Amino acid sequence: MKRAAATMVFGLMALMCLGVALFSARYLLPTPIMVEGMRFHLDARPLVFLTHVAGGVTALALGIFQPVTRRGPRRVWHRWAGRVYVLACLVGAVAGLGLALTSTAGPMAHWGFGLLAIAWFTTTVLGWRKAVAGEFGQHRRWMIRSLSLTFAAVTLRIMLPLIPLTGLDFVEGYRWVAFLCWVPNLLVAELWIRLSGWPEASPMALQTSPRSR
Repeated sequence: MKRAAATMVFGLMALMCLGVALFSARYLLPTPIMVEGMRFHLDARPLVFLTHVAGGVTALALGIFQPVTRRGPRRVWHRWAGRVYVLACLVGAVAGLGLALTSTAGPMAHWGFGLLAIAWFTTTVLGWRKAVAGEFGQHRRWMIRSLSLTFAAVTLRIMLPLIPLTGLDFVEGYRWVAFLCWVPNLLVAELWIRLSGWPEASPMALQTSPRSR
């Protein structure tokens, strides 16, 4: 029963990630169909905007499959896709920080999206470094956090159409969404990590550590 529920949740999340990735990829077309509010970024700083889109789209499309490809024959895919995911996150985060600092929605949006970019960059780098060091238990923890922040692209697009239902002016609601699209994601990821009871280090790392000799 738990396995079936987990499969359903994963399937839903995968569909949402791929759907948002495909929807956002249209900005990379020669004649993109723009959403109101995005035209400013494309006109003012096209390279930064398109870099952020390319990084985010790639991270969404690859990242969702990383947790289910880490074992067995799929580990080769996991490693190579993981490298691309890390690069996509870092590129997307740096460009995202540039967009956040120039948002027309004001300081609250600057802070919200700016902190998201910094947290996304940091968790991804830490996850990558743990993998390189062979600390796979910690690698998994940090990458879960990174994925929760990548998923902010999905929660953002779920929340934006709901702003009118709150009675707030769209710009005012957008400022709150700058935080709400990612902070709950990170809290849920942290709760999942703690309730899952994963070891601090993987069995492989424990076997090769100096203490285990």
